[in-house]
Amino acid sequence: MTSTQWLFYVISVVTLFGALGTITSKNAIHSVIYLILTFFSLSAHYVLMNAQFIAVVNIIVYAGAIMVLFLFVVMFLNIKEENTPGLNNNKLMIAATIVAGTISLILISAIRMTDIPRTNPATYQVKTGFIETLGTLLYSKYLLPFELVSILFLIAMTGAVMLGKREKGERHF
Repeated sequence: MTSTQWLFYVISVVTLFGALGTITSKNAIHSVIYLILTFFSLSAHYVLMNAQFIAVVNIIVYAGAIMVLFLFVVMFLNIKEENTPGLNNNKLMIAATIVAGTISLILISAIRMTDIPRTNPATYQVKTGFIETLGTLLYSKYLLPFELVSILFLIAMTGAVMLGKREKGERHF
């Protein structure tokens, strides 16, 4: 195996560790930190796939801004562990295991039936994931969808401002 394959497997183990830590951690702050680890390891996968721009955007947007927002909300709400007497944990764990096993079998069978095309190293373009190539493609072939998405974001931003606007005399705590 090459060093790139070893690096892929190591990063994959770190990604799985972070994802499992996110969903199994009982502390909300630890879950957010595991999620940050998962985002960083996914960015490493993007770098291995020669998509440096997506890796940097993933780190800035998700690991940076979104996770800081999550940490702020978790610390602001001061979430404490609650005991729910109505749930039987054994039955819940058995049901979750059955669902996870079923989904895993479906995913494994779908992956095995998929035909993965191989890349020819002789015809592979080195600048595939670079910003210059992405910008040229985005502003030529995909200009209309790009502009429509910007209009959609503008409408969503206007709607968020209108929903957040307070009426006179209304109090928010």
